[in-house]
Amino acid sequence: INSITGPEAPIGENLTNGVDMAVEDLKAKGVQVQLIRQDDTGKPQVAMSSMEQLATGDEVAALVGPYTSANANAVAKLAQQYKVPQIVPAAAKEDITRQGYDFVFRLNAPAHQYAQSLLDAALSFGKPKSVAFIYESTDFGTSVSTAGREYAVKKGLQVVADEAYQKGAQDYRSTLTKIKAMSPDLVFMVSYVADAILLMRQSKEVGLKPQAFLGGGAGFDTAQFEGEREISNLVFSVTQWTPDIGTPGAAEFAKRYQTKYGKKPTYHAACAYAAMTIAGETASKAGGDRAKIREALATGSWEGIMGKVKFEAYEGFTNQNKLVMPVIQYQLGKSETVFPSQVAKKKAVYPFPGW
Repeated sequence: INSITGPEAPIGENLTNGVDMAVEDLKAKGVQVQLIRQDDTGKPQVAMSSMEQLATGDEVAALVGPYTSANANAVAKLAQQYKVPQIVPAAAKEDITRQGYDFVFRLNAPAHQYAQSLLDAALSFGKPKSVAFIYESTDFGTSVSTAGREYAVKKGLQVVADEAYQKGAQDYRSTLTKIKAMSPDLVFMVSYVADAILLMRQSKEVGLKPQAFLGGGAGFDTAQFEGEREISNLVFSVTQWTPDIGTPGAAEFAKRYQTKYGKKPTYHAACAYAAMTIAGETASKAGGDRAKIREALATGSWEGIMGKVKFEAYEGFTNQNKLVMPVIQYQLGKSETVFPSQVAKKKAVYPFPGW
């Protein structure tokens, strides 16, 4: 289940591409996967209907997806109810793997990791004292910003603004002007693609100039955002994966993806590739038996482009993979890994010199 059409389709496309490459690679290894695709159009209700069909009509062995937090969380309840193993590739809402569901597994890092990596990065680059949050009022936006506020307070940062917005609006200038008046050292944004671009465009228009713009992944870690050079330059984004991360097969995957699709893979593509690979291999070995697949996912571990994947129980999470999220910065139209130091390829430019 994926957002193939609708507002999240630009990111959904990356997940589709990752899944398609995984199916090709599985086939080359002799693992035949019959893939049934459902388009949730970005709506939880549609995602739930899709899941009903897959679980009871198509009787699938396992599920990869959905993309968005709201949809993945809605479907998780049904995956548990119908006992269909679900691998969530890229949805961040904390609750997804905090409900004790033993049929729901998450490959990507949850919301608090987005917030912690970004704020730790900023605190390592300089001495910011205050932060403003602006985020879309969806499950994803709310969960990442809530985790961010809690962590900011813990780290001694003053939260000077906390602004939720309705995604897809045409004008954020009044909110951004309000934030500018607070003179925050950091501006932390959580948005999907169209809003991420518009927020930065209008930040430039109103002359918002913090020490750093921090993007909470999603729309800030896309080819579309990277391509908007006059507004993406020197923006930081947290990510689940980078092509230069050094995990087994990562560089080769990035090269193949670039050749095949004419653009670099985002973390969404990499997460979907890894999730589909694990789902396909596990389902094949278990002969399509859902209970055996669940057992294998709960006890196994895998090594690949996402590094080591193991679904564990810790800190209230169930079947949650542990992943360190790197931070990138756009420098002259290219995303460069700048944090943490052990994976950094370039030095961060901090503070933001202005427009």
